[in-house]
Amino acid sequence: MTAAPARVGDANATACATLVDEWIRCGVTHAVVAPGSRSTPMAIALASRAEIACHVVHDERVAGFVAIGLGLGGVPAVLLCTSGTAAANFSPAVVEAGLSDVPVIVATADRPPELRGIGAPQTIDQIELYGRSVRWFHDAEPPDDADPSSWRPLAQRVFSTARTGPVHLNLPFREPLLGVAGELPEPIGPPLPIPVGRATSGPVTGDLDRQRGVIVAGGRSGVDPAEVERLAGRLGWPVLADPSSGLRGAANSVTAFDSLLRHDDFARAHAPEVVIRVGRAPASKVLSQWTVASGAPVLQVGGPGVVDPDRNVAAFCTLDDLAPLSGAIDTPWMARWRHANDRAEAALEEALSGGPLSEPAVARLVAGHLADDAELVVASSMPVRDLEWFGGAAARAHANRGANGIDGVVSTALGRALAGRPTVALVGDIAFVHDSNALTALTTRSADLRIVVVDNDGGGIFSFLPQATSLGRQRFEQLFGTPHGTEIERIAGAHGVPGRTVDAAVDLVDAVTTPGPSVTRVVTDRDANVRLHDELHRAVGAVLR
Repeated sequence: MTAAPARVGDANATACATLVDEWIRCGVTHAVVAPGSRSTPMAIALASRAEIACHVVHDERVAGFVAIGLGLGGVPAVLLCTSGTAAANFSPAVVEAGLSDVPVIVATADRPPELRGIGAPQTIDQIELYGRSVRWFHDAEPPDDADPSSWRPLAQRVFSTARTGPVHLNLPFREPLLGVAGELPEPIGPPLPIPVGRATSGPVTGDLDRQRGVIVAGGRSGVDPAEVERLAGRLGWPVLADPSSGLRGAANSVTAFDSLLRHDDFARAHAPEVVIRVGRAPASKVLSQWTVASGAPVLQVGGPGVVDPDRNVAAFCTLDDLAPLSGAIDTPWMARWRHANDRAEAALEEALSGGPLSEPAVARLVAGHLADDAELVVASSMPVRDLEWFGGAAARAHANRGANGIDGVVSTALGRALAGRPTVALVGDIAFVHDSNALTALTTRSADLRIVVVDNDGGGIFSFLPQATSLGRQRFEQLFGTPHGTEIERIAGAHGVPGRTVDAAVDLVDAVTTPGPSVTRVVTDRDANVRLHDELHRAVGAVLR
């Protein structure tokens, strides 16, 4: 017997109000809603609660990365869309969140079972839509068929599981979609505990206890940087830290490692006997190749998922497992690294200060003038590398390095800004154009977002690859350089966001330190950029000799 329409609408409203109430009890404070009809019951439930900041984002792909930006704070945001391809457009963000252990509650509205597979409009197969990228998938019953006593346990399980990565909750609703929420089921007790981390191999001893070691520190480790710094101090080992590690300012931090390891004599003389890697691997391909060539076993501590890209991890460990290591105390090992790094950083500072606004100079200036209470989000192409290689000790940032894509960088930065932090985004022109929908309605939001666009009119990172010299100029530009001629300032202006082009360091610093929203463009040349990188690495090699 078909349920009465009024009862169906009220059941939709009551179920969604219960889920939202339980999520609030668990600690959820943000929701990202992409507009649509089928998601009406959940959208109204989210927008009706003052405890949740409800951010309406027109583009589902943008919305997904905004949720990532919010989730970087450690608490999942609810990410909601209507049925159909809207849910498919969440896929890039769900993949990134899955690979980076970013908490997100992905709630997709759907048609009820009787309308699936018969050609009903705006209906696709949403069952396990995101595959293994999510920690858990659940296709809920339509609320009028469900037992109300199951709603709060469902909300708790979704929240608890989402603490370690994205969870997909598929919500089928029958019409009518509007209704009045009735009395909510009683709370059932405290939220479920956060799941514990992965098992480890146990204490490290024996052949892995060697003097010449290094600590390679990347992002998303789940490990307290202060604990890593104390470990480095006890062992007397250098920390080769990327900007997302939180360890660039550590006492044993070596920030110019990429340039140092390009110098063959230094790389050979400082080959490690053991490597401790904390979190994911840094962007430097030179560092990865040096580690592999050394033959040193890698002890992996923390990180999103299984971090073993070179298949050389000897053990997955915790910091406590490393307590038996004796390290290189009372040897010159750390002093040699520190001396080389000091000389390299001095050479880079001399080469990059006072000259034109090159891409490495932009990264160094942005890092050096980022306020203590501000955050930096960088694109996973040349900006993250320039920050890692040339940003110095001040460099700190988040980058979506799970899938290493350029999509969603501005949106991720917007999510951080919506969380209440002044946020700078450092991106290339293609990453900016690719994610320019993040500017939609930006001036209406309470978001201090300052976007710096390095504009070389194309894919600058490809100029460093063999394609740039092996192919003819015309073919390279067609397939890899891909100049587009888009006017960055006009894109900003179309959204009412102040935009300008700068060519002096003082103006860039002003843009980075002035509250947004704003878009600041720096024009560079791809060929000149390749030559400059070579010059910087040669300058470091010269001081090492």
